[in-house]
Amino acid sequence: MRKSEVKRKTKETEVVCNVNLDGVGTANINTGIGFFDHMLEIFSHHSLIDIDLNVVGDTHVDLHHTVEDTGYVIAQTIVNSLGDKRGIKRYGFFYVPMDECLSRCVIDFSGRPELVLKIDLGLEKIGEMDTELFYEFFKAFVNESKCNLHIENFYGKNNHHIIESCFKAFAKSVRFAIEIDNRIKDIIPSSKGSL
Repeated sequence: MRKSEVKRKTKETEVVCNVNLDGVGTANINTGIGFFDHMLEIFSHHSLIDIDLNVVGDTHVDLHHTVEDTGYVIAQTIVNSLGDKRGIKRYGFFYVPMDECLSRCVIDFSGRPELVLKIDLGLEKIGEMDTELFYEFFKAFVNESKCNLHIENFYGKNNHHIIESCFKAFAKSVRFAIEIDNRIKDIIPSSKGSL
């Protein structure tokens, strides 16, 4: 079973996360940030990763540490669950339309961290969440999982729709990248022999 639990405690946050990569997308999410919870529930649902996540953060300061550390821990649980990545497809990509907008995500669990994020939002906040924190979440995820992650919104007007379409594309891309390819189920998907 591809499962993992990670506990991370600092002076700024306390995060406990359990994932099952071969789940059905069941989510129990509590970060204390409503819109962020909504996006992570969407990620769980569309990636089919079961996620049980509880975060207590210093939100009296701001939301930065909570969002960033959540990104680290979710990435760590996924990478721990993948082990040496034997048999995974490694790459995933997906386009998601949502009403007036269109977004794309491409991911490679390559062992090399690189983030390209092209999202222009007209609002400083969605709900209580600073929109600049979406970059911090994805940056933390990339740094911890050591993946290449490219997310781009091509067009759209509604900021909620834009971010949600990006998270859905991210989720579907991760889903396909971590699936086991039966043709290479005992092989690490790299010509180098390791990832």
